[in-house]
Amino acid sequence: MKPIVGVMQAWSCIIISVFAVVILTTIGILFQTSNHSMMSGNADPADGKAVAATVFGAVVVYAVFIVFCGLQALLHYRDSRRGTIALS
Repeated sequence: MKPIVGVMQAWSCIIISVFAVVILTTIGILFQTSNHSMMSGNADPADGKAVAATVFGAVVVYAVFIVFCGLQALLHYRDSRRGTIALS
């Protein structure tokens, strides 16, 4: 099976997605617990649990990106270890 994206794009996707999961999980937990830093202003949402559910949905999307890009990086690693056969 051949990779769809390049090796640099796969590793960049993994790194960015891991940071996104960490940051969004933290934000989701703050909304879920109705932390005063997230819920005390006039323009802040009234239902923190609904916002947390949406943020955790984004965490799931980024987790899927991590799996997909990790498989792409694995395919690149396997391809580089196997080598190519040149018919000349």
